[in-house]
Amino acid sequence: MGKHRKNILVLLFACSALSTVVGQVNNQEKEIIALSRSKWQWMADKNILPLDSLFHANSVFVHMGGAWGKEKELAVIKSGGIWYKKADIHDVSLQIVDNTAVLLNKIDLLAVVAGQEVTNPFMVTEVYVDVDNQWKLLSLSFTKLLSP
Repeated sequence: MGKHRKNILVLLFACSALSTVVGQVNNQEKEIIALSRSKWQWMADKNILPLDSLFHANSVFVHMGGAWGKEKELAVIKSGGIWYKKADIHDVSLQIVDNTAVLLNKIDLLAVVAGQEVTNPFMVTEVYVDVDNQWKLLSLSFTKLLSP
């Protein structure tokens, strides 16, 4: 086999391997973004079962009024202490590093807090970690934006 032919075969193999890696990353990205969107719907529906499965045992939630762990967040959602009625998602970005994914959502959140309906613009940071081939939400933080 000629030198050029070997180089072409090596190049084709390298491109094929790269394509497989890019495909896996794109599938991971799609999976995490879809999971995040489902999370917003489950929160709006006060659907605790899938949220309990999604939230990591050591997860933390940072709100304008404080920060707490998984059990309190589930209780707040279930009781309607914060009712995440609708998240209008405007921008999504995602970075995956090893087994950790950081997703940023720019949203307008329609919520009921202490009986009052409010809409706020937020940048929401979601941190997911891969545990036994399942993405678990490790952190959810709301940062209120000064302008919509």
